[in-house]
Amino acid sequence: MKIPKNIILSRTDSIGDMVLSLPVATVLKQNFPDMTIAMMGTGYTKAIVETNPHIDCFIDKEDFLTQTVTINGQAPQAIIHLLPQSQLARRAKELAIPLRIGTTNRLYHWLNCNKLVPLSRRKSGLHEAQLNLQLLKPFGINTQFSMPDITDLFYMNNIPVLTNYQANLLHKNKFKLIFHPKSRGSAREWDMAYYVELINSLDSNKFQIFISGTTSEQPKLQYLLNEVGSRVTDISGLMSLSEFIAFIANCDGLIACSTGPLHIAAALNKYALGIYPPMQPIHPGRWQPIGKKAQTFVLDKNCNACRKDQSICFCMQAIKPQQLKEALELIYKNEFSTEC
Repeated sequence: MKIPKNIILSRTDSIGDMVLSLPVATVLKQNFPDMTIAMMGTGYTKAIVETNPHIDCFIDKEDFLTQTVTINGQAPQAIIHLLPQSQLARRAKELAIPLRIGTTNRLYHWLNCNKLVPLSRRKSGLHEAQLNLQLLKPFGINTQFSMPDITDLFYMNNIPVLTNYQANLLHKNKFKLIFHPKSRGSAREWDMAYYVELINSLDSNKFQIFISGTTSEQPKLQYLLNEVGSRVTDISGLMSLSEFIAFIANCDGLIACSTGPLHIAAALNKYALGIYPPMQPIHPGRWQPIGKKAQTFVLDKNCNACRKDQSICFCMQAIKPQQLKEALELIYKNEFSTEC
């Protein structure tokens, strides 16, 4: 197959999904240094794309659907549908993009793509980042990437500079830890009372704690903020995604369930502590944060009890604050303790 001069990588969902797609751009650029790479997403995730030096330009999903798009002035020669979406597959065919790569388990890919990769995400035991990389097989890239392999492929190197406001928030001599309790409904969540218990149990002389979240999540965070008072700094709704990336990059760790900020922290080589349910396909095997300092907390079992009723997940609540406290104290000891 003739290698295209440029390509669109299409991943138009959320922050964490976009982070886990960055290794695809890195591997392509490593194998084909002269290829121009465009990442298609939403305006919401553009700041993630801008951190990766291997991605040459960003294409907004809405522009792709409504306009004739170019990649640095040239017509697109290839597209990989990392996230299957029927309207994008049809549009790529309408635009007569010569190479259109999809998966065999989507009927609309059979109708609109001309290169299909056998791949079923739901039935696979692979991580989402590994599944994304499987779609490079048409380029002769058949490497079975391990999780440690992928750790070095994010290249979130173009980090924005901290604002003066952000820099003034940070205590130089404390472990700077972000709690991101909510998930915009994308994950099973840890009980807010557990976050309160964990925060109140940590030594405020050692840990500086920030509470993050979106503007829409602020009312749901109020109980936590009322219970912990001055032990935390509330940064929810105060930063753009670009600013939040810079802030995470200048902190030491982040605690969350399966959310985008957790994946950002892991990719930035921060202590990313993720709390997960043992249920497919949202278990850590598919969605754990990937990084040298990433950890997951999950029950050692298979469970589907909350599949129909998501109001409470007993497996998430079985993970106690003491477990996170012990992990954090060990991290602090290893990172900040000095020998006499």
